[in-house]
Amino acid sequence: MISLPYLEPDTPFPPVDHALDEPNGLLAYGADLSPGRLLTAYSQGIFPWFSEGEPILWWSPSPRAIIPLEGFRASTSLRKLMRKQLYQVTLNRDFAAVIHQCAHIPRIQYGQTSTWITEDMIGAYHALHELGLAHSVEVWKDDKLVGGLYGVAVGKVFCGESMFHCLPNTSKLALAYLVDHMQQHGGDFIDCQMPTDHLMSLGAVSVERDAFLSRLNSSNQTLDKEGYICSDYQQTWCAQTLSE
Repeated sequence: MISLPYLEPDTPFPPVDHALDEPNGLLAYGADLSPGRLLTAYSQGIFPWFSEGEPILWWSPSPRAIIPLEGFRASTSLRKLMRKQLYQVTLNRDFAAVIHQCAHIPRIQYGQTSTWITEDMIGAYHALHELGLAHSVEVWKDDKLVGGLYGVAVGKVFCGESMFHCLPNTSKLALAYLVDHMQQHGGDFIDCQMPTDHLMSLGAVSVERDAFLSRLNSSNQTLDKEGYICSDYQQTWCAQTLSE
């Protein structure tokens, strides 16, 4: 039988090395999805992941997938697509539409029959977005949203949550412009959470938890008394067009 710590709203997270090996990285359950709790989680290498009807589950898996910005791999077809300039790519133009698409677009090819992006999760990340801490990248074709991604900026790290595409390669296009934006402003890496073949094809690498936390902690993050990330890098996430 699994013995898992229960978190009250004011209970701190247990040390991440207490996470289970099976299922990989399951650390605790309970607490809430308040901005302070979420930012504390991400700053410690923890993220929420649960389905409708389940309690809030907190994870810190090992190994962890990250994309070092210098290691991002754009395929020949993606580079050709970027040169053609068929799409407009924006930052934080329509966070609500991106998270809605990520929650509802079918992912049968990945064997997913339900979404982990519950209504509670949507509300929680909207709150982070309103605070300037959760961000979206949008890909537009004739003013129609056809691809994008969203996640949380923690210091110089972007913690990716989900992406979607309605046309071929448009989620990869969003990722390519995110990498470019981060490189221009001194970002460090993208946290992709769980390793997958798809992520590896884009340049992701697997790192053990200790190595991940060491790199996370070196990205110049500090927490203020309310639990929010203080970093000059947070100021780079103003809404803008990335593809011009």
